Amino acid sequence: MILRVAAIGSAAVAVLALVAYVAFEAGIDRGRKAISSLAASSDPVATANATRAASSAAVDSPAIQAGDVDPSTGKRVLYWHDPMVPGQKFDKPGKSPFMDMQLVPVYADDAPGAGGVTIDPRLQQNLGIRTAKAVTGSLSRTISAVGNIAYNERDVVLVQARGSGFVEKLFVRAALDRVRKGQPLAELYVPEWIAAQEEYLAAKRLHTDVDALALGGLADAAAQRMRLAGMSERQIREVDARGAVQPRFTINSPIDGVVGELSAREGMTIAMGAPLFRLNGLATVWVNAEVPEAATAELRAGNAVEARTPALPATVFKGRVSAILPEVDPTTRTVKARIELANPGGRLVPGMFATIDFAPAHRSDAILVPSEAVIRTGKRVIVIVAQEEGRFAPVDVETGGESNGQTEIRKGLHAGDRVVVSGQFLIDSEANLKAAISRMGDMPANAANEASAATTDARSVDDTPHAHDGAGQGAAARNAHEHALQGTTPPDAHDHAMQGMTSPSAHDHAIQGMTSPSAHDHAMHAAPPGAK
Repeated sequence: MILRVAAIGSAAVAVLALVAYVAFEAGIDRGRKAISSLAASSDPVATANATRAASSAAVDSPAIQAGDVDPSTGKRVLYWHDPMVPGQKFDKPGKSPFMDMQLVPVYADDAPGAGGVTIDPRLQQNLGIRTAKAVTGSLSRTISAVGNIAYNERDVVLVQARGSGFVEKLFVRAALDRVRKGQPLAELYVPEWIAAQEEYLAAKRLHTDVDALALGGLADAAAQRMRLAGMSERQIREVDARGAVQPRFTINSPIDGVVGELSAREGMTIAMGAPLFRLNGLATVWVNAEVPEAATAELRAGNAVEARTPALPATVFKGRVSAILPEVDPTTRTVKARIELANPGGRLVPGMFATIDFAPAHRSDAILVPSEAVIRTGKRVIVIVAQEEGRFAPVDVETGGESNGQTEIRKGLHAGDRVVVSGQFLIDSEANLKAAISRMGDMPANAANEASAATTDARSVDDTPHAHDGAGQGAAARNAHEHALQGTTPPDAHDHAMQGMTSPSAHDHAIQGMTSPSAHDHAMHAAPPGAK
Protein backbone atom coordinates (compact mmCIF):
# COMPACT_ATOMS: atom_id res chain seq x y z
CA MET A 1 0.00 0.00 0.00
CA ILE A 2 2.82 2.34 0.86
CA LEU A 3 4.60 1.57 -2.39
CA ARG A 4 1.42 2.23 -4.35
CA VAL A 5 0.98 5.62 -2.73
CA ALA A 6 4.65 6.45 -3.38
CA ALA A 7 4.29 5.47 -7.05
CA ILE A 8 1.23 7.62 -7.48
CA GLY A 9 3.01 10.57 -5.82
CA SER A 10 6.08 10.16 -8.05
CA ALA A 11 3.85 10.08 -11.13
CA ALA A 12 2.04 13.22 -10.00
CA VAL A 13 5.35 15.04 -9.40
CA ALA A 14 6.58 13.98 -12.82
CA VAL A 15 3.37 15.25 -14.47
CA LEU A 16 3.60 18.58 -12.63
CA ALA A 17 7.26 18.95 -13.60
CA LEU A 18 6.40 18.24 -17.23
CA VAL A 19 3.58 20.81 -17.17
CA ALA A 20 5.86 23.38 -15.55
CA TYR A 21 8.55 22.77 -18.17
CA VAL A 22 6.06 23.15 -21.03
CA ALA A 23 4.71 26.40 -19.51
CA PHE A 24 8.24 27.69 -19.05
CA GLU A 25 9.13 27.02 -22.68
CA ALA A 26 5.92 28.66 -23.85
CA GLY A 27 6.67 31.78 -21.77
CA ILE A 28 10.22 31.96 -23.14
CA ASP A 29 8.91 31.68 -26.70
CA ARG A 30 6.33 34.43 -26.20
CA GLY A 31 8.92 36.69 -24.62
CA ARG A 32 11.25 36.22 -27.61
CA LYS A 33 8.41 37.04 -30.01
CA ALA A 34 7.52 40.20 -28.08
CA ILE A 35 11.15 41.38 -28.09
CA SER A 36 11.41 40.65 -31.82
CA SER A 37 8.27 42.73 -32.57
CA LEU A 38 9.58 45.63 -30.48
CA ALA A 39 12.91 45.56 -32.30
CA ALA A 40 11.17 45.37 -35.70
CA SER A 41 8.95 48.39 -34.97
CA SER A 42 11.83 50.63 -33.85
CA ASP A 43 13.06 51.44 -37.36
CA PRO A 44 9.82 53.20 -38.64
CA VAL A 45 9.65 55.36 -35.52
CA ALA A 46 13.25 56.43 -35.91
CA THR A 47 12.62 57.18 -39.55
CA ALA A 48 9.51 59.26 -38.73
CA ASN A 49 11.33 61.19 -36.02
CA ALA A 50 14.19 61.88 -38.36
CA THR A 51 11.81 63.06 -41.05
CA ARG A 52 9.97 65.33 -38.62
CA ALA A 53 13.22 66.78 -37.33
CA ALA A 54 14.42 67.38 -40.88
CA SER A 55 11.19 69.14 -41.84
CA SER A 56 11.29 71.28 -38.70
CA ALA A 57 14.88 72.20 -39.44
CA ALA A 58 13.95 73.10 -42.98
CA VAL A 59 11.04 75.29 -41.78
CA ASP A 60 13.06 76.91 -39.04
CA SER A 61 15.56 78.11 -41.61
CA PRO A 62 13.77 81.37 -42.61
CA ALA A 63 13.76 82.45 -46.18
CA ILE A 64 12.22 85.84 -45.37
CA GLN A 65 12.10 88.06 -42.33
CA ALA A 66 9.48 90.39 -40.87
CA GLY A 67 9.13 93.42 -43.11
CA ASP A 68 10.08 91.54 -46.30
CA VAL A 69 7.75 90.89 -49.22
CA ASP A 70 6.47 87.36 -49.49
CA PRO A 71 7.28 86.23 -53.06
CA SER A 72 4.33 83.83 -53.09
CA THR A 73 1.73 86.52 -52.34
CA GLY A 74 3.50 89.76 -53.15
CA LYS A 75 2.49 91.23 -49.76
CA ARG A 76 4.70 92.64 -47.04
CA VAL A 77 4.89 90.41 -43.96
CA LEU A 78 4.46 92.17 -40.63
CA TYR A 79 5.11 89.19 -38.38
CA TRP A 80 4.28 85.52 -37.80
CA HIS A 81 1.99 84.26 -35.06
CA ASP A 82 0.15 81.23 -33.79
CA PRO A 83 -3.60 81.81 -34.32
CA MET A 84 -4.31 79.89 -31.12
CA VAL A 85 -2.00 82.20 -29.10
CA PRO A 86 -2.28 85.54 -30.93
CA GLY A 87 -0.50 87.47 -28.19
CA GLN A 88 2.91 86.15 -29.26
CA LYS A 89 4.52 87.58 -32.40
CA PHE A 90 7.57 86.19 -34.19
CA ASP A 91 9.89 87.85 -36.72
CA LYS A 92 10.52 84.69 -38.75
CA PRO A 93 8.62 81.58 -39.84
CA GLY A 94 8.90 78.28 -38.07
CA LYS A 95 7.06 75.85 -35.86
CA SER A 96 4.84 77.17 -33.08
CA PRO A 97 6.23 76.58 -29.59
CA PHE A 98 2.65 76.26 -28.31
CA MET A 99 0.93 74.03 -30.83
CA ASP A 100 2.00 71.31 -33.24
CA MET A 101 1.62 73.59 -36.25
CA GLN A 102 3.49 76.11 -38.36
CA LEU A 103 3.36 79.83 -37.65
CA VAL A 104 1.03 81.86 -39.84
CA PRO A 105 2.18 85.09 -41.49
CA VAL A 106 0.26 88.33 -40.97
CA TYR A 107 0.48 90.74 -43.91
CA ALA A 108 0.31 94.51 -43.80
CA ASP A 109 -2.98 94.61 -45.69
CA ASP A 110 -4.55 92.01 -43.40
CA ALA A 111 -3.42 93.42 -40.07
CA PRO A 112 -6.27 93.74 -37.56
CA GLY A 113 -5.30 97.32 -36.80
CA ALA A 114 -5.91 98.31 -40.42
CA GLY A 115 -9.67 97.66 -40.05
CA GLY A 116 -11.83 95.60 -42.35
CA VAL A 117 -10.88 92.63 -44.47
CA THR A 118 -9.50 91.94 -47.92
CA ILE A 119 -11.29 89.52 -50.23
CA ASP A 120 -9.98 88.24 -53.52
CA PRO A 121 -12.15 89.26 -56.52
CA ARG A 122 -12.72 85.64 -57.45
CA LEU A 123 -13.86 84.87 -53.92
CA GLN A 124 -16.13 87.90 -54.00
CA GLN A 125 -17.86 86.46 -57.02
CA ASN A 126 -18.21 83.06 -55.37
CA LEU A 127 -19.71 84.64 -52.25
CA GLY A 128 -22.17 86.68 -54.31
CA ILE A 129 -21.00 90.03 -52.95
CA ARG A 130 -22.80 92.95 -54.61
CA THR A 131 -22.28 96.65 -54.05
CA ALA A 132 -24.30 99.80 -54.68
CA LYS A 133 -23.41 103.47 -54.69
CA ALA A 134 -24.62 105.94 -52.07
CA VAL A 135 -26.48 108.70 -53.90
CA THR A 136 -27.94 112.08 -53.06
CA GLY A 137 -31.68 112.34 -53.54
CA SER A 138 -35.01 113.16 -51.96
CA LEU A 139 -36.64 110.59 -49.73
CA SER A 140 -40.39 110.61 -49.99
CA ARG A 141 -41.87 108.41 -47.33
CA THR A 142 -45.40 107.16 -47.87
CA ILE A 143 -47.36 106.39 -44.73
CA SER A 144 -50.44 104.23 -44.89
CA ALA A 145 -52.91 103.58 -42.12
CA VAL A 146 -56.37 102.16 -41.60
CA GLY A 147 -59.32 103.56 -39.72
CA ASN A 148 -63.07 103.75 -39.31
CA ILE A 149 -65.38 106.48 -40.53
CA ALA A 150 -67.32 108.39 -37.87
CA TYR A 151 -69.59 111.43 -37.68
CA ASN A 152 -67.97 114.82 -37.71
CA GLU A 153 -68.60 115.88 -34.13
CA ARG A 154 -68.20 119.51 -35.16
CA ASP A 155 -71.21 119.21 -37.47
CA VAL A 156 -73.86 118.24 -34.89
CA VAL A 157 -77.08 120.16 -34.09
CA LEU A 158 -79.21 119.54 -31.00
CA VAL A 159 -82.88 120.56 -31.34
CA GLN A 160 -84.53 121.33 -27.96
CA ALA A 161 -87.94 122.50 -26.80
CA ARG A 162 -87.91 126.29 -26.32
CA GLY A 163 -91.02 126.19 -24.16
CA SER A 164 -93.22 123.86 -22.18
CA GLY A 165 -95.99 122.29 -24.23
CA PHE A 166 -97.08 119.22 -26.16
CA VAL A 167 -95.90 117.35 -29.27
CA GLU A 168 -98.98 117.25 -31.41
CA LYS A 169 -97.46 115.94 -34.62
CA LEU A 170 -94.15 114.21 -35.50
CA PHE A 171 -92.85 114.22 -39.06
CA VAL A 172 -89.67 112.15 -38.42
CA ARG A 173 -90.46 108.93 -36.65
CA ALA A 174 -87.18 106.92 -36.61
CA ALA A 175 -83.52 107.49 -35.85
CA LEU A 176 -81.02 107.64 -38.73
CA ASP A 177 -83.66 109.03 -41.07
CA ARG A 178 -82.11 111.44 -43.53
CA VAL A 179 -83.34 115.00 -43.34
CA ARG A 180 -82.81 118.09 -45.45
CA LYS A 181 -82.32 121.62 -44.30
CA GLY A 182 -85.74 123.23 -43.66
CA GLN A 183 -87.60 119.94 -43.54
CA PRO A 184 -90.36 119.84 -40.84
CA LEU A 185 -89.49 117.70 -37.87
CA ALA A 186 -92.36 118.17 -35.39
CA GLU A 187 -95.39 120.38 -34.57
CA LEU A 188 -95.62 121.76 -31.00
CA TYR A 189 -98.41 123.39 -28.97
CA VAL A 190 -97.05 125.85 -26.36
CA PRO A 191 -99.76 127.63 -24.24
CA GLU A 192 -97.33 130.26 -22.96
CA TRP A 193 -96.60 131.40 -26.47
CA ILE A 194 -100.33 131.93 -27.17
CA ALA A 195 -100.67 134.50 -24.32
CA ALA A 196 -97.59 136.38 -25.51
CA GLN A 197 -98.96 136.52 -29.05
CA GLU A 198 -102.33 137.87 -27.92
CA GLU A 199 -100.68 140.65 -25.90
CA TYR A 200 -98.53 141.62 -28.85
CA LEU A 201 -101.45 141.68 -31.28
CA ALA A 202 -103.54 143.74 -28.84
CA ALA A 203 -100.80 146.33 -28.62
CA LYS A 204 -100.56 146.46 -32.36
CA ARG A 205 -104.35 147.12 -32.72
CA LEU A 206 -104.39 150.11 -30.35
CA HIS A 207 -103.26 152.84 -32.75
CA THR A 208 -104.28 156.52 -32.04
CA ASP A 209 -102.60 159.71 -33.09
CA VAL A 210 -102.29 160.96 -29.53
CA ASP A 211 -100.61 157.93 -27.98
CA ALA A 212 -98.70 156.60 -31.03
CA LEU A 213 -95.29 156.85 -29.34
CA ALA A 214 -96.51 155.15 -26.15
CA LEU A 215 -98.31 152.40 -28.01
CA GLY A 216 -95.24 151.76 -30.13
CA GLY A 217 -93.23 151.12 -26.96
CA LEU A 218 -95.92 148.75 -25.69
CA ALA A 219 -95.77 146.67 -28.89
CA ASP A 220 -91.99 146.41 -28.61
CA ALA A 221 -92.32 145.20 -25.03
CA ALA A 222 -94.81 142.54 -26.10
CA ALA A 223 -92.42 141.34 -28.85
CA GLN A 224 -89.62 141.12 -26.32
CA ARG A 225 -91.81 138.98 -24.09
CA MET A 226 -92.35 136.56 -26.98
CA ARG A 227 -88.57 136.29 -27.40
CA LEU A 228 -88.15 135.58 -23.70
CA ALA A 229 -90.80 132.88 -23.95
CA GLY A 230 -88.64 131.07 -26.49
CA MET A 231 -90.11 132.08 -29.81
CA SER A 232 -87.64 132.64 -32.64
CA GLU A 233 -87.45 135.74 -34.79
CA ARG A 234 -88.93 133.82 -37.68
CA GLN A 235 -91.93 132.83 -35.61
CA ILE A 236 -92.42 136.44 -34.39
CA ARG A 237 -92.30 137.73 -37.94
CA GLU A 238 -94.82 135.08 -38.94
CA VAL A 239 -97.25 136.24 -36.18
CA ASP A 240 -96.81 139.88 -37.15
CA ALA A 241 -97.41 139.09 -40.84
CA ARG A 242 -100.56 137.06 -40.24
CA GLY A 243 -102.00 139.31 -37.55
CA ALA A 244 -103.46 136.30 -35.79
CA VAL A 245 -102.48 133.99 -32.98
CA GLN A 246 -100.58 130.85 -34.06
CA PRO A 247 -101.46 128.08 -31.58
CA ARG A 248 -99.08 125.52 -33.14
CA PHE A 249 -95.54 125.93 -34.40
CA THR A 250 -93.51 123.67 -36.66
CA ILE A 251 -89.86 122.87 -35.89
CA ASN A 252 -87.70 122.55 -39.04
CA SER A 253 -84.31 120.93 -39.58
CA PRO A 254 -81.46 123.46 -39.53
CA ILE A 255 -79.01 121.28 -41.53
CA ASP A 256 -78.76 118.42 -44.00
CA GLY A 257 -77.95 115.13 -42.33
CA VAL A 258 -79.45 112.27 -40.40
CA VAL A 259 -81.33 112.00 -37.16
CA GLY A 260 -78.77 110.68 -34.74
CA GLU A 261 -81.12 110.59 -31.76
CA LEU A 262 -84.90 110.89 -31.60
CA SER A 263 -86.32 111.71 -28.16
CA ALA A 264 -89.78 113.04 -29.12
CA ARG A 265 -92.98 111.10 -29.62
CA GLU A 266 -96.45 112.30 -30.61
CA GLY A 267 -98.65 113.36 -27.69
CA MET A 268 -95.84 113.58 -25.14
CA THR A 269 -95.49 116.55 -22.82
CA ILE A 270 -92.24 118.42 -23.06
CA ALA A 271 -90.54 120.90 -20.79
CA MET A 272 -88.40 123.86 -21.74
CA GLY A 273 -84.92 122.68 -22.66
CA ALA A 274 -85.89 119.04 -23.27
CA PRO A 275 -83.89 117.49 -26.18
CA LEU A 276 -86.06 116.47 -29.12
CA PHE A 277 -83.65 115.65 -31.97
CA ARG A 278 -79.92 115.23 -32.45
CA LEU A 279 -78.93 115.85 -36.07
CA ASN A 280 -75.57 114.83 -37.55
CA GLY A 281 -74.36 116.48 -40.72
CA LEU A 282 -72.92 114.39 -43.57
CA ALA A 283 -71.18 117.09 -45.59
CA THR A 284 -67.92 116.00 -43.99
CA VAL A 285 -66.98 112.91 -41.97
CA TRP A 286 -64.10 111.92 -39.76
CA VAL A 287 -61.72 109.01 -40.14
CA ASN A 288 -59.93 107.94 -36.96
CA ALA A 289 -56.79 106.41 -38.47
CA GLU A 290 -54.45 104.21 -36.43
CA VAL A 291 -50.94 105.46 -37.23
CA PRO A 292 -47.85 103.55 -36.01
CA GLU A 293 -46.07 105.31 -33.20
CA ALA A 294 -42.80 105.48 -35.14
CA ALA A 295 -44.47 107.33 -38.02
CA THR A 296 -46.12 110.10 -36.02
CA ALA A 297 -43.08 112.34 -36.33
CA GLU A 298 -43.76 112.57 -40.07
CA LEU A 299 -47.36 113.77 -39.62
CA ARG A 300 -48.56 117.31 -39.19
CA ALA A 301 -52.02 118.83 -38.90
CA GLY A 302 -53.06 119.96 -42.33
CA ASN A 303 -51.28 117.23 -44.30
CA ALA A 304 -53.23 116.11 -47.35
CA VAL A 305 -54.55 112.54 -47.44
CA GLU A 306 -56.36 110.21 -49.79
CA ALA A 307 -58.90 107.68 -48.57
CA ARG A 308 -60.32 104.56 -50.18
CA THR A 309 -63.03 102.24 -48.98
CA PRO A 310 -63.95 98.70 -50.03
CA ALA A 311 -67.54 99.85 -50.58
CA LEU A 312 -66.43 102.41 -53.18
CA PRO A 313 -63.17 101.05 -54.60
CA ALA A 314 -63.19 103.30 -57.68
CA THR A 315 -63.60 106.53 -55.70
CA VAL A 316 -60.79 108.43 -54.00
CA PHE A 317 -61.84 110.84 -51.26
CA LYS A 318 -59.68 113.86 -50.51
CA GLY A 319 -59.15 115.29 -47.08
CA ARG A 320 -56.69 116.68 -44.55
CA VAL A 321 -55.36 115.77 -41.13
CA SER A 322 -57.50 117.62 -38.64
CA ALA A 323 -55.58 116.69 -35.49
CA ILE A 324 -53.09 114.21 -34.01
CA LEU A 325 -54.67 113.01 -30.79
CA PRO A 326 -52.27 113.08 -27.82
CA GLU A 327 -52.80 109.46 -26.82
CA VAL A 328 -51.03 106.17 -27.60
CA ASP A 329 -52.90 102.89 -27.52
CA PRO A 330 -50.87 100.69 -25.13
CA THR A 331 -51.98 97.52 -26.89
CA THR A 332 -51.33 98.37 -30.54
CA ARG A 333 -48.75 101.15 -29.97
CA THR A 334 -50.59 103.39 -32.41
CA VAL A 335 -51.68 107.03 -32.35
CA LYS A 336 -55.03 108.21 -33.66
CA ALA A 337 -54.96 110.76 -36.45
CA ARG A 338 -58.27 112.53 -36.92
CA ILE A 339 -58.86 113.09 -40.63
CA GLU A 340 -61.66 115.17 -42.08
CA LEU A 341 -62.92 114.01 -45.46
CA ALA A 342 -65.31 115.68 -47.84
CA ASN A 343 -68.38 113.50 -48.36
CA PRO A 344 -70.09 114.49 -51.60
CA GLY A 345 -73.50 112.86 -51.87
CA GLY A 346 -73.24 111.50 -48.33
CA ARG A 347 -71.87 108.18 -49.59
CA LEU A 348 -69.53 107.74 -46.66
CA VAL A 349 -71.36 106.61 -43.55
CA PRO A 350 -70.08 105.91 -40.03
CA GLY A 351 -68.64 102.46 -39.45
CA MET A 352 -67.11 102.04 -42.90
CA PHE A 353 -63.54 100.76 -43.12
CA ALA A 354 -61.10 103.09 -44.90
CA THR A 355 -57.46 102.94 -45.97
CA ILE A 356 -55.61 106.23 -45.66
CA ASP A 357 -52.54 107.25 -47.67
CA PHE A 358 -50.77 110.26 -46.26
CA ALA A 359 -49.09 112.60 -48.71
CA PRO A 360 -45.30 112.13 -48.43
CA ALA A 361 -43.17 114.86 -46.97
CA HIS A 362 -40.41 115.49 -49.51
CA ARG A 363 -36.82 115.98 -48.37
CA SER A 364 -33.74 117.06 -50.25
CA ASP A 365 -29.97 116.69 -49.95
CA ALA A 366 -30.13 113.30 -48.25
CA ILE A 367 -27.63 110.45 -48.67
CA LEU A 368 -29.58 107.37 -49.70
CA VAL A 369 -28.47 103.73 -49.70
CA PRO A 370 -30.44 100.52 -50.26
CA SER A 371 -32.12 99.43 -47.06
CA GLU A 372 -30.66 95.91 -47.40
CA ALA A 373 -27.16 97.38 -46.98
CA VAL A 374 -27.90 98.52 -43.41
CA ILE A 375 -26.98 96.10 -40.60
CA ARG A 376 -28.72 96.73 -37.28
CA THR A 377 -27.07 94.94 -34.37
CA GLY A 378 -29.25 96.38 -31.65
CA LYS A 379 -26.50 98.66 -30.32
CA ARG A 380 -24.98 99.80 -33.60
CA VAL A 381 -26.07 100.55 -37.12
CA ILE A 382 -23.34 99.83 -39.66
CA VAL A 383 -22.78 99.45 -43.38
CA ILE A 384 -19.90 97.68 -45.14
CA VAL A 385 -18.01 100.09 -47.40
CA ALA A 386 -16.09 98.69 -50.38
CA GLN A 387 -12.63 100.26 -50.69
CA GLU A 388 -9.77 99.88 -53.15
CA GLU A 389 -7.95 96.62 -53.93
CA GLY A 390 -10.73 94.40 -52.61
CA ARG A 391 -10.83 95.84 -49.11
CA PHE A 392 -14.06 96.07 -47.11
CA ALA A 393 -14.48 98.02 -43.88
CA PRO A 394 -17.47 98.39 -41.51
CA VAL A 395 -18.60 101.98 -40.92
CA ASP A 396 -20.93 103.19 -38.17
CA VAL A 397 -23.75 105.33 -39.55
CA GLU A 398 -26.74 107.27 -38.29
CA THR A 399 -29.92 106.50 -40.19
CA GLY A 400 -33.01 108.60 -40.81
CA GLY A 401 -36.22 107.75 -42.59
CA GLU A 402 -36.88 104.77 -44.82
CA SER A 403 -39.11 104.53 -47.87
CA ASN A 404 -39.38 102.51 -51.06
CA GLY A 405 -36.36 100.35 -50.23
CA GLN A 406 -34.11 103.38 -49.55
CA THR A 407 -32.70 104.45 -46.19
CA GLU A 408 -31.52 107.94 -45.34
CA ILE A 409 -27.98 108.19 -43.94
CA ARG A 410 -27.53 111.28 -41.81
CA LYS A 411 -23.96 110.65 -40.72
CA GLY A 412 -21.12 108.30 -41.65
CA LEU A 413 -21.22 108.18 -45.48
CA HIS A 414 -20.62 110.48 -48.43
CA ALA A 415 -22.18 110.54 -51.84
CA GLY A 416 -20.33 108.14 -54.14
CA ASP A 417 -19.27 105.62 -51.47
CA ARG A 418 -19.93 102.04 -52.47
CA VAL A 419 -21.71 99.90 -49.90
CA VAL A 420 -22.21 96.13 -49.84
CA VAL A 421 -25.82 95.06 -50.34
CA SER A 422 -25.29 91.28 -50.50
CA GLY A 423 -22.91 89.17 -48.41
CA GLN A 424 -22.26 91.95 -45.91
CA PHE A 425 -23.01 89.72 -42.94
CA LEU A 426 -20.10 87.42 -43.84
CA ILE A 427 -17.79 90.40 -44.12
CA ASP A 428 -19.02 91.86 -40.85
CA SER A 429 -18.44 88.55 -39.07
CA GLU A 430 -14.89 88.36 -40.42
CA ALA A 431 -14.21 91.96 -39.38
CA ASN A 432 -15.49 91.26 -35.86
CA LEU A 433 -13.28 88.18 -35.67
CA LYS A 434 -10.24 90.21 -36.66
CA ALA A 435 -11.12 92.85 -34.09
CA ALA A 436 -11.33 90.15 -31.42
CA ILE A 437 -7.94 88.80 -32.47
CA SER A 438 -6.55 92.32 -32.33
CA ARG A 439 -7.79 92.72 -28.76
CA MET A 440 -6.27 89.37 -27.87
CA GLY A 441 -3.04 90.54 -29.43
CA ASP A 442 -2.96 93.43 -26.97
CA MET A 443 -2.70 90.99 -24.04
CA PRO A 444 0.64 91.01 -22.19
CA ALA A 445 3.12 88.36 -23.26
CA ASN A 446 3.24 86.88 -19.75
CA ALA A 447 -0.52 86.36 -19.80
CA ALA A 448 -0.27 84.59 -23.13
CA ASN A 449 2.61 82.43 -21.87
CA GLU A 450 0.66 81.53 -18.76
CA ALA A 451 -2.34 80.56 -20.88
CA SER A 452 -0.21 78.38 -23.14
CA ALA A 453 1.61 76.86 -20.15
CA ALA A 454 -1.71 76.02 -18.55
CA THR A 455 -2.77 74.33 -21.75
CA THR A 456 0.50 72.35 -21.90
CA ASP A 457 0.22 71.32 -18.24
CA ALA A 458 -3.34 70.17 -18.75
CA ARG A 459 -2.23 68.10 -21.71
CA SER A 460 0.66 66.62 -19.66
CA VAL A 461 -1.71 65.72 -16.84
CA ASP A 462 -4.00 63.97 -19.33
CA ASP A 463 -1.05 61.99 -20.75
CA THR A 464 0.52 61.05 -17.36
CA PRO A 465 -1.34 57.75 -16.84
CA HIS A 466 -0.32 56.58 -20.29
CA ALA A 467 3.30 57.60 -19.71
CA HIS A 468 3.34 55.78 -16.37
CA ASP A 469 1.98 52.63 -17.92
CA GLY A 470 4.38 52.92 -20.83
CA ALA A 471 7.34 53.35 -18.46
CA GLY A 472 6.36 50.23 -16.55
CA GLN A 473 5.95 48.24 -19.72
CA GLY A 474 9.26 49.55 -21.09
CA ALA A 475 11.10 48.48 -17.94
CA ALA A 476 9.55 45.04 -18.14
CA ALA A 477 10.56 44.69 -21.77
CA ARG A 478 14.13 45.80 -20.99
CA ASN A 479 14.34 43.30 -18.11
CA ALA A 480 13.08 40.49 -20.32
CA HIS A 481 15.57 41.45 -23.03
CA GLU A 482 18.54 41.35 -20.66
CA HIS A 483 17.59 37.95 -19.31
CA ALA A 484 17.10 36.59 -22.82
CA LEU A 485 20.62 37.72 -23.80
CA GLN A 486 22.05 36.11 -20.68
CA GLY A 487 20.11 32.87 -21.29
CA THR A 488 18.34 33.13 -17.97
CA THR A 489 14.74 33.41 -17.00
CA PRO A 490 13.30 36.42 -15.18
CA PRO A 491 12.03 35.61 -11.74
CA ASP A 492 8.56 36.87 -12.51
CA ALA A 493 8.44 34.90 -15.75
CA HIS A 494 9.61 31.79 -13.91
CA ASP A 495 6.87 32.24 -11.32
CA HIS A 496 4.22 32.73 -13.99
CA ALA A 497 5.61 29.74 -15.89
CA MET A 498 5.33 27.62 -12.81
CA GLN A 499 1.74 28.75 -12.52
CA GLY A 500 1.14 28.01 -16.21
CA MET A 501 0.40 31.67 -17.09
CA THR A 502 1.96 35.09 -17.67
CA SER A 503 0.83 38.62 -16.72
CA PRO A 504 -2.42 39.57 -18.45
CA SER A 505 -1.04 42.72 -20.02
CA ALA A 506 2.13 41.04 -21.33
CA HIS A 507 0.07 38.14 -22.64
CA ASP A 508 -2.35 40.47 -24.48
CA HIS A 509 0.43 42.55 -26.03
CA ALA A 510 2.35 39.42 -27.02
CA ILE A 511 -0.74 37.98 -28.72
CA GLN A 512 -1.42 41.26 -30.59
CA GLY A 513 2.23 41.70 -31.53
CA MET A 514 2.17 45.31 -30.32
CA THR A 515 2.04 47.50 -27.18
CA SER A 516 0.50 50.87 -26.41
CA PRO A 517 2.16 53.79 -28.25
CA SER A 518 3.51 55.32 -25.08
CA ALA A 519 4.92 51.98 -23.86
CA HIS A 520 6.44 51.40 -27.29
CA ASP A 521 8.30 54.72 -27.18
CA HIS A 522 9.59 54.13 -23.65
CA ALA A 523 10.64 50.61 -24.54
CA MET A 524 12.68 51.88 -27.50
CA HIS A 525 14.42 54.48 -25.36
CA ALA A 526 15.05 51.96 -22.59
CA ALA A 527 16.39 49.17 -24.86
CA PRO A 528 20.16 48.72 -25.04
CA PRO A 529 21.91 50.28 -28.06
CA GLY A 530 22.75 46.92 -29.53
CA ALA A 531 19.22 45.53 -29.36
CA LYS A 532 17.47 44.95 -32.70
